[in-house]
Amino acid sequence: MTERDSLEPIGPGEAVRLYIDHREPDLSEKSRINHEYRLESFAVWCRENDIENLNNLTGRDLHRFRVDRRRGDVGDYDEVSPITLRGILQTLRVFLEWCASVDGVEQGMREKVLLPEVEREDESRDEYLNDEAAEAILDYLDNFRYASREHVILGLLWNTGMRLGALRALDVEDVDLEEPCLELRHRPDSGTPLKNKKGAVRTIAVGEYYAQVLEDYLEFTRDDVVDDAGRRPLITSAQGRLTESPIRRLVYQWTRPCMVGECPHDEDPNTCEFMTRRAARDCPSSRSPHGVRRGSITSHLRDGTPREVVSDRMNVSPDVLDQHYDETTERERMRIRREFLQQRQSRSSDSTSHYDNNY
Repeated sequence: MTERDSLEPIGPGEAVRLYIDHREPDLSEKSRINHEYRLESFAVWCRENDIENLNNLTGRDLHRFRVDRRRGDVGDYDEVSPITLRGILQTLRVFLEWCASVDGVEQGMREKVLLPEVEREDESRDEYLNDEAAEAILDYLDNFRYASREHVILGLLWNTGMRLGALRALDVEDVDLEEPCLELRHRPDSGTPLKNKKGAVRTIAVGEYYAQVLEDYLEFTRDDVVDDAGRRPLITSAQGRLTESPIRRLVYQWTRPCMVGECPHDEDPNTCEFMTRRAARDCPSSRSPHGVRRGSITSHLRDGTPREVVSDRMNVSPDVLDQHYDETTERERMRIRREFLQQRQSRSSDSTSHYDNNY
C-alpha cells in the first residue's frame, strides 16, 4: 500500500476553504484576503485542468501551474512579475503543507513548488509619491479643499507615514489636539486591527498645522456618525467608518498629476480614460496609499530624520526599512550622515564653549 492509497479525497476548492478557516485566527484581515486570493487562482487552475482530487496532484502539475500563473493563462488572472509569483507560490507551499497534515496530498509536496529567483533590489517596487508631487497635492487641498476629508487623509498619510489600516482605525477620541498627537490602538474585536497587532500600538506626534486642520475638520466637516461598534470614527462617510476601498480610491484619484497641474502623459482630462474614480488607479502616475507611505518614509530620511526615529514612527523594522522603503541613494545617505555629524560636532563645540565660560 502506497502513501497515496492512504490519502482521503478532497477537492481543491474545499481544501482552500478549510485552510482559510484554519488560518483565520492567526491572520490579519488583509493577510487572510491575500491568502484567499492567491489560492483561489490555484483552485481555478485545478478546475480548468480537470484536477478534482488533490490526492492526484503531482510535481509536474505544480510546475504547469507555476508557468501558467506567470503568463496569465489562469482564468481572468493577469500575467504577474517574478516577485508577485514568488508570493503566490510561497502561500501555495504553506497550503500544501497543511494539506499533507490532513492527508490531502502526499508528504513533501510543498518541496515540489519551485520558487523563482528574485534579486534583492527587485523585491521593492520603485513607485512612490515624491516630495514635489506631495507638496503640490497638499498645497492645492490647503487652498481649495481645506479641512476636507481628502485633506485629512492625504495630509495624515504623508506627514505620519502611517498605513491605510491605521488611518482607518482612528477614532475621534484618539486625536489629542493639546499635545498634539494621535493614539494608534489595536482593536480587532470592533473591526479595526492594526497590521502588526499590539506591536503597532504607538503615539504619533502631529505638527501644529495639521492639528489645526484636524480641529477644523472635526468641527465643520466630519460626518457626525458612529460605526457598528458604537465608536466615533475619525474618517467617515454618511454611513459610518469609511472602509479601505474608498480611501484607496481617493488616494489614487488625488495622486493623478492632472488633479493639481499638467498631465505628464499629454492626455486631455476631458477624454482621458483614467479620469473616472474607478479607473484612477490605472493612471501611470497615480500612487497607492502604500506608495504615499513609501514616499513619506523616504522624505523623512532625506530630511535627516534618524533611522531609529523613522522606524518607530512608521512602525517598520530597520531591515524592512532598508529593503522596501528607503528610496535614498548611497550619495544622499552619505550627505545626510555628513550633515548630521556636522550638526553634532557644532552642538558639541557650542556645549564645550558654554561649559568653559561658566566653569
